[in-house]
Amino acid sequence: MSSPLAKISALLPDLAPWRASADFRLLWVQGLVTYFSSAMAMIALPLQIKEMTGSPLAVGAMGAVELVPLVVFGLYGGALADAVDRRKVILATEAGLGLLALILLLNALLPDPMLWPLYVVAAGVSALAGLQRPALDSLLARIVPHEHQTAAAALNSLRWQMGSIAGPALAGLVVAYAGHAPAYGVTLAGFAVSVLLCRGLSPAPPAHDAEKPSLRGIAEGARYAWSRPVLLGTYAIDLAAMFFAFPNTIFPFLADELDADWSLGLMYAAGSVGSLVLGLTSGWTSKVRRHGLLVVGGAAGWGLAVAAAGWFGNVWPVLLCLAFAGAGDMLSGLGRATIWNQTIPEELRGRLAGIEVLSYSVGPQLGQVRAGVMAGWTGTRSAVWTGGVACVASVGLLCLALPKLLTYDSDTDEDSLRRKAQQRAGGEGAAGERAPRESAGEPETREAAGTV
Repeated sequence: MSSPLAKISALLPDLAPWRASADFRLLWVQGLVTYFSSAMAMIALPLQIKEMTGSPLAVGAMGAVELVPLVVFGLYGGALADAVDRRKVILATEAGLGLLALILLLNALLPDPMLWPLYVVAAGVSALAGLQRPALDSLLARIVPHEHQTAAAALNSLRWQMGSIAGPALAGLVVAYAGHAPAYGVTLAGFAVSVLLCRGLSPAPPAHDAEKPSLRGIAEGARYAWSRPVLLGTYAIDLAAMFFAFPNTIFPFLADELDADWSLGLMYAAGSVGSLVLGLTSGWTSKVRRHGLLVVGGAAGWGLAVAAAGWFGNVWPVLLCLAFAGAGDMLSGLGRATIWNQTIPEELRGRLAGIEVLSYSVGPQLGQVRAGVMAGWTGTRSAVWTGGVACVASVGLLCLALPKLLTYDSDTDEDSLRRKAQQRAGGEGAAGERAPRESAGEPETREAAGTV
């Protein structure tokens, strides 16, 4: 009979990926710095647009501006990640994101800040993030053993939650009492530190027979994804959940409607608090083999919690519901990341990571537009709860259309077993020291690693 201490230990995060890879540890720290600093600008930018225009539609238009660059550069970035050294892609895009943060800072310091640069920067951030994320995501499958993918996803999500809790909470105070410029200054400093950390990564060259980025290569990745119902289900459910139930862009108006302007930073942070609690008790997820159930259950929980948040007229129940929503989103994210990294062949990993960018990034961008339009049409709270209900309904319909997602088992799935054998044959994900830097260095992961 296990002791209470043993039961508690079983709930704690599994640190096996941290112990196994120096590059994983470096990327974990780099991501923590980037997520914290990016969260500052993530709050300051829509707030600045709100203050300059007073329009929910103008704030929601950020999603429309970001959408096309994200689609184009996300797909191209996936092909690029399969064709060039991923370390170089990460370094170049981190430096570019730092430059965009500098533009935001300089604009905020003007006597009369201009509106149009905010949208230009938002589009630029979207483009660079689209280029970067496939390179980051495809590294994780190479440096972490097959059986530790869920633990690695949990650690990465835990890192993001830590940064996104502290960042928004502090950003709300910084913007309220010091203005937008200091928030952008923190973002700029964060990217400078991130570039220095990324310089310490081992090279991650492509396979010797890798083709140059091309439309044909992107199409090959898309055909593979379309032919795999399990993968298709993860993309579709995430898109639906984010499109219907991503109310973050209208939080400033929700705080006004609840007569709780002081709660804005807490609203942005509440979801991360829920995710953090789940992350700190995620040890049990390492034993899960039916990861499709995590995807479906987490997405449905997210929608239910968002719907409940729209019903309450008091800010405290709203914050609690948003925390539950964050926990559901993380649970679904752990399932998605594990399925992706356990089933996708290495030679297609970058291109499929580009498609992943669309599934977990295009959804929120479209969701911003939907939330802004609905809030202007039916009211803020109505836009929140109707989106949550639509999310739950869409998840149910997708489960009926793609039943293989619910039955996925990593111990029996053919793609999972094939990827496991490929990883072992290639020497990827081995614990201990990595290959010499001049040879095939192999180095991570939903969270906005490159988000200003």
